[in-house]
Amino acid sequence: MNAKERILKVVNHEEADRVPSFEGTIDNLTIYNHFGLKYGYQGNGDLLRKTYDLMKGDTQLLKKFADKSNKVSDTLTPAIDLYRKVGIDLFPIYVTNFPVFYEREGIIDDYGRRFYFKKNPQDNMDILYYMGGTFKTIEDFRNFPELDPDNPKREQVYRDAKKIEEKHHSKIYVIPTIGGIYEGAWQCFGLETFSKFFAHPEILKEIFENRGKFAVEMVKRMIEWGEDGIVFMGDDYGFKNGLMMRPKYYEQYIFPWIKKMCDIAHKAGLKFFLHSCGDVYNIFEGLLECGIDMIHPIEPTTANPEFNIFKLYEKYSNRVTFVGNVSPQDLADKKPEDIKNCVKKLIKELAPGGGYILSSGHSINPAVKLENFLTMHETLKQYGTYPIQVS
Repeated sequence: MNAKERILKVVNHEEADRVPSFEGTIDNLTIYNHFGLKYGYQGNGDLLRKTYDLMKGDTQLLKKFADKSNKVSDTLTPAIDLYRKVGIDLFPIYVTNFPVFYEREGIIDDYGRRFYFKKNPQDNMDILYYMGGTFKTIEDFRNFPELDPDNPKREQVYRDAKKIEEKHHSKIYVIPTIGGIYEGAWQCFGLETFSKFFAHPEILKEIFENRGKFAVEMVKRMIEWGEDGIVFMGDDYGFKNGLMMRPKYYEQYIFPWIKKMCDIAHKAGLKFFLHSCGDVYNIFEGLLECGIDMIHPIEPTTANPEFNIFKLYEKYSNRVTFVGNVSPQDLADKKPEDIKNCVKKLIKELAPGGGYILSSGHSINPAVKLENFLTMHETLKQYGTYPIQVS
């Protein structure tokens, strides 16, 4: 059974050969070094600054140089290779979030968000961090280059990733991924500026329609490219203590677009996979009514005791596939035995009958201990074979 078959069987709530696994990202230099691989972004921050200085701040010249010299395979190949070596089945490849402008410290992406390279102080690992929005007014938003679903780079990234998937003989499944509707709306302004638009519903509607229409068109393009399994959207709706907007705003501005995306995907025989951090308990039912098939990560460290993967599974196990939720904090702070017990419990209680995919409760960050990461996946290999038998 290849990775795609395994994933889709479990998403259809059937037992595969074993429980699949997923990670949103792995940004941990120790893990890359352990497997003898180079982290794709390593050195990019220094290179960008040196090139910027060499070109004396000529951002147009810098963009031409970067667009020519940046090879997608330089970043994609080591990441997919790492997933394959670990034994992770599902890899998300973003076909949005591309650089539009370059600055000395980083980039401005196609949504209008500023990301800078920052070095992790422990190991000097280069990581791209969100540093705020570039728009101060709605006019800035309107005058920024329009999001273009037909940008040929989007399809090229998808096809490059699929070639790497083929190199691994389909033992890993690469799924096309897009930035979110909500994140794409507020992050280009920053939360403080964006919040002011709630006093101007006509502006709020314009922004969300722009992002929603683009997301819908991207699902259509993925199908045109030949994707026939899963489409994935990353869009955080909550934080540790609750939602980032009132439920009524999600129902008004976000849900109609998610439903359209799900309807288009389902009509073509695809599954719709949603990532949202934070406590989304108060809109969970609404997300399911939109038609999502998979949800990640059911973050295990929120303040709401009801937003618990085991409680949600009892209520919704026949309606959605749960993807998660080993705490990154535990992976950073606890002992391997604690991680082993956590993974065993997840497998024992959630995996029988399908409908569960193992993952961290967010992503693998630089603080995660190598031994805990390895324990997580060794435990999956030991206990994740169907039929599930965990004592």
